[in-house]
Amino acid sequence: MLSKNKDNSTSQMQIVSIEQLVPEDHLLRKIDAAIDFSFIYELVEDRYCEDNGRPSVDPVMLIKIPIIQYMFGIKSMRQTIKEIEVNVAYRWFLGLDFYDKVPHFSTFGKNYKRRFEGTDLFEQIFTKILFQCMKQGLVDTDTIFVDATHVKAAANRKKAKKILVAKKSAKYYEEQLRKEINEDREAHDKKPLKDKDDDDNNSSSGGNAETPMKEQKQSTTDPESGWFHKGEHKEVFAYAVESACDKHGWILDYTIHPGNEHDSVTFPALYEKLRLLEPKNMVLDAGYKNAAIAKILIDDGVIPVMPYTRLRRKEGFFNSRDFVYDEYYDCYICPNDQVLKYATTNRDGYREYKSDKHICENCPYLQKCTASKNHQKIVTRHIWQNYLEICEDIRSTPEGKELYSHRKETIERCFGTAKEHHGMRYTQQVGKEKMAMKVGLTFACMNMKKLARILWNRDHKGPNNPLKSHKNLVSDIIKSFQALLRTDYNMIFA
Repeated sequence: MLSKNKDNSTSQMQIVSIEQLVPEDHLLRKIDAAIDFSFIYELVEDRYCEDNGRPSVDPVMLIKIPIIQYMFGIKSMRQTIKEIEVNVAYRWFLGLDFYDKVPHFSTFGKNYKRRFEGTDLFEQIFTKILFQCMKQGLVDTDTIFVDATHVKAAANRKKAKKILVAKKSAKYYEEQLRKEINEDREAHDKKPLKDKDDDDNNSSSGGNAETPMKEQKQSTTDPESGWFHKGEHKEVFAYAVESACDKHGWILDYTIHPGNEHDSVTFPALYEKLRLLEPKNMVLDAGYKNAAIAKILIDDGVIPVMPYTRLRRKEGFFNSRDFVYDEYYDCYICPNDQVLKYATTNRDGYREYKSDKHICENCPYLQKCTASKNHQKIVTRHIWQNYLEICEDIRSTPEGKELYSHRKETIERCFGTAKEHHGMRYTQQVGKEKMAMKVGLTFACMNMKKLARILWNRDHKGPNNPLKSHKNLVSDIIKSFQALLRTDYNMIFA
């Protein structure tokens, strides 16, 4: 039967509290019960005057406003304030009553500019919440999954300019690599290489020294972002968010970089933070598979788990695996069973093994081996290549295959959740520092949500749950009543 609500009772006065209107199982109720936000006062107390000035907005409420924004994926602070004005649960979470005025949408921005800019407040908030998760015994740092994802920057891809930047030749392992290169050269009776600085100084005296430069595309809107293009993705300005999680999906740490920096270049900044957790295994994708990263992890006692990578080779030519390395004699054997002898160790850390060009001239495999004019084949091997070979052995083990198969359930799922449900597919913030704030609070929200749901399920769905006992009691009463009806029915028709 069709019913129509003719009586409009929305204007009637009722005695009700805001506490009664928020459902018991609402996400914000779970978070409020699970997370102690009082640590925020300690983090910001040095940013406020103790005995002078106007009373401030409660710092906890101030931080909770962007938490609501990133928790529910609201696109802007202006829209967040509009949602708080009409959402009873949001008001309850902030400690506001029906008639309390919601702060203006610019309040958080002004406080950020005047108090929090240039600090690591939001990274500390992320860390404090992670510690609360660790206290519950839910985080396992034995195996850590690392990967990076790209977040579209708030920058028009057409508003850009070309700039010349100096090539970054120095890497984080440059000093150690230079030392081991010289040791390797001395072991092969070669002179140590001179430092590039000495070469540049000698050349500059002749007036021929030039710093190597490269052309790079830079956004005029957000210069700290980077021009990003990968596969079928559209070319955009973006930020690279590199993060790590454990096997249960708890996000452990993160770093922010321009979108045009490679994963292997940005890894050391994140690893310096993860090193404090003393992991046993670290699962990484193909972007991190190089000799330097393998060496760092193995030397620290961390087992690197990396995937298989297909070798790049020229069509119709042999690949490097067709040349067999003889460790005892320190040489390579080609497919025609000829020896490639050690020649030198270059500045990039690669040993060069060269064939005898007089033998190669008459080799039946010459067309598949090399296209060099002097018919000489050169095979290179990094001085840390043995670390990559250890990674290959680990990859082939059942344990290595099992660990790597969990990437899709851990770090990739974290990125998918952040982008799909927490608005991290793109950012409206301009600048690396504000981007770090967004990422830190987003990841903190994800850890909070996970902790809150686990604790709520533990308290409300356990065997001693009074609500569950009440449901069982009601079920028993109904069954008894049905049994009684069946007994009466049988007596009547007996």
